[in-house]
Order: sequence, then structure tokens, then C-alpha cells
Amino acid sequence: MAGRSVVVGVGHYLPKRIVPNSEFEKTLDTSDEWIRTRSGIERRHFAAEDETTSDMATQAAKAALADAGLTADDIDAIVLATSTADLTFPSAATMVQANLGMTRGFAFDVQAVCAGFVFALANANALILSGQAKRILVIGAETFSRIMDWSDRTTCVLFGDGAGALVLEAQEGAGTPADRGILATDLHSDGRFKDLLYVDGGVSTRTTGYLRMQGNQVFRHAVEKLAATATTALDRAGLTSGDVDWIVPHQANIRIIQGTAKKLQLPMDNVVVTVQDHGNTSAASIPLALSVGKERGQIKPGDLIVTEAIGGGLAWGAVVMRW
Repeated sequence: MAGRSVVVGVGHYLPKRIVPNSEFEKTLDTSDEWIRTRSGIERRHFAAEDETTSDMATQAAKAALADAGLTADDIDAIVLATSTADLTFPSAATMVQANLGMTRGFAFDVQAVCAGFVFALANANALILSGQAKRILVIGAETFSRIMDWSDRTTCVLFGDGAGALVLEAQEGAGTPADRGILATDLHSDGRFKDLLYVDGGVSTRTTGYLRMQGNQVFRHAVEKLAATATTALDRAGLTSGDVDWIVPHQANIRIIQGTAKKLQLPMDNVVVTVQDHGNTSAASIPLALSVGKERGQIKPGDLIVTEAIGGGLAWGAVVMRW
């Protein structure tokens, strides 16, 4: 027998405001066609003025708990992946903890930008396997609309806001790749590539800053690194890409998603794609896609899933799990 972290519930939240590509045509030298052909994005959601990352995370958490048939009292920990927390401190995770009425356990944020949810999932898995917690809410939530330079047409059209969450529960497995739950994880970062994707401000520099990205360079790193980390995670699980039912990738750009699937020799029919509706929601994109994929009837119990993501840092990684 072997301990496994099994997904027992999933949920998501999207802000009410939907922003189609056409809205950017009024203020920028861009077009719906230009945005679609380069990114695959058609629309995205933006948080309301009074809506914060912890607000959206709370809604996604409630949806995941309802899906699992659990309450906040059943949860031992919250791990929240975000780069856009409400305040410098405390963590957005503790705000979600309070919002849920959860007075026990512990909560903390993970910051690995677009790779944040993969890092959060790997850490939550380790907490469960070490016996620190039995049930963990793992959340990805972002309000990237707050860090956009609205005059930079190469970046501001790509990002959106939202939140996704899942509940991981400690269960016993046989210790084989047929087990439900997280089967393998693989994490990487390389700080030499900071200048490819960063925000040019922060607390210790006493500025706020905007997102800056060298899109072509990020693209060049993305496909190769994502395919490699997914392959490594599959190897660790004793599986191959031929065993995969679904790739649920970070939803940044349709061309990166297509390129990664091709390298893994999997057809796009085996990829959950939500980028057209959500844009790049950073750490929220994978849990959003998992929740939407389940809602659509794509992801079913027993399916083998690979999630992979790359973001600022550069930070990247993959998780292999059986639903």
C-alpha cells in the first residue's frame, strides 16, 4: 500500500465582466484577428473594482468543497498560488481561511507566477504524504488586470482574472501507476531568465510596477521545457505519453499548447483548452481548466492527466495524476 493525494473535488470562479478582443481596438493599435492568430484568445474576464484575489479564491474554494461534499471543517490546510495577493501581507490564503470560517489548520501562499499551481500542487502533495495534513484546498487565483500596462499591446491583451480550486485528500493506493491521485511531480526554476517575464516593481523597491515580457523568448523556452518536464514526470510515474488521457496545460497561448502536445506526440483532441475564453490567468489557469474540463464532461474518473506550466522566474514544472 502507498499513500496518495487524491482529487476529491474541483471548482472555479470567473468574474462577471467579460472583455472581448474588440474592446482593445478602441484604445490600442490591435485587432481581434491579430490577438486570435497570435494567442488563440477571444475573450477574458476582469475582476470588478472591489473584487480581490482572495474574494475569487474563496468562491472557487466553496465550489470545490461543494463538489467534494465537504465543509471547511474537513480541511487541514490551504495552499494558494498567486502573484497578485490582496496585500503585501498577510497571505491571501489566510484571508480565504477566514472567509470560509476555518479556524484550525494552516494556510499560506505560493508564488511561482504562471507555474504557481503546479508548485502548489507539488507542495500540497508533499504535505499529505508526510502526514502534515489529510485534506488540503489547493487554489490558484489571480487579478493580473491590476498589473497590466494598458499601453503595451503585446502584453495587456493576453491576461485575465479568475480562480480555480481543488481538494486533495489522503487515500491509500496500491503503489502502482493505476492508483488514483498524484503519481509524480517535477519542478524547476532558473533565475538567470528573470528579464524575460517580470513585474518592474515591488515592495522592497518601493514601486508597484507593470508586467513586462519578451514574448518571443518566453515562447522559445516554453515548448521545449514544458515537453521535457511532462516527460520527466511521466517517467517518474512509470508511464509514457501514450498512457495520457488529457493534457491540462497552463493556458497562456494556443501555439505553445499545440507545440507542447506535438512534442509529446498527442493530438489536440487530448488537450483541455480554455485559453480562448479565459486568456492567461497565470496560477489560476490549470485549476480553471480542470474544473471546466470536468464540467464539460471531458475529464472523467480514472483518466490520466498531465498538467504543465511555465512562468516568470523562469519557473516550470509538471504533475501527473489520475482523476
